[in-house]
Amino acid sequence: MISVLVVDDQPLIRAGLVALVNADPGLTVVGEAVDGAQAVTVAAAEKPDVIVMDIHMPSVSGITAARRILGHTEPAPRILMLTTFDLDEYVYEALQAGASGFVLKETDPDRLLGAIHTVAKGDTLFAPTVTRRLIENYIQHNDRSGAPNRRTELDLLTTRELEVLRLVGTGAGNNEIARHLNISEGTVKTHLNRVMTKLDLTSRAQAVVIAYETGLVTPGTVPAER
Repeated sequence: MISVLVVDDQPLIRAGLVALVNADPGLTVVGEAVDGAQAVTVAAAEKPDVIVMDIHMPSVSGITAARRILGHTEPAPRILMLTTFDLDEYVYEALQAGASGFVLKETDPDRLLGAIHTVAKGDTLFAPTVTRRLIENYIQHNDRSGAPNRRTELDLLTTRELEVLRLVGTGAGNNEIARHLNISEGTVKTHLNRVMTKLDLTSRAQAVVIAYETGLVTPGTVPAER
């Protein structure tokens, strides 16, 4: 059974989400929160597998809450952000904070439930093309003057780990990376886990962000194919 924490400042939406999640036989709501501050407290107490949380909330936002939760809660939950616009710059910040993915508030119930199950397994929620479109849009329209300084973080990685990170940044899946590098998917996962450990990342989405911010991948790059 996958335990879920629902966080939204609007009572009607929150109640609807709770009812929807509890109607799925594989999910159970273990807590509710009306804002980011309460989400941090409830997450620490209930230790949910997945948190479904609105990005935009008064006082403490979903992004701030995500940073606090992922920085202090063990084991770290998967965080699924709810947003109104799929290219909202706050979505990019949510990925930086370690969110596992995002869904539009207008999405249909079955897709939302599927998204919860997907992130609970540790998989990437959204299609690689969506990830690239989101990040490329943000980078092309925002100041990146401090980005070159982040390249020093890549010095921690081996040549193979750098290559895996670059391919992850293009949106390639593990099977595509395995074919391109002529290695097994298990080996890809091992390299990616090492990358995430060395760079202190909590999600694959964060790895994509790092690849872009360091210049390892540039806007317009497409997934490698053999």
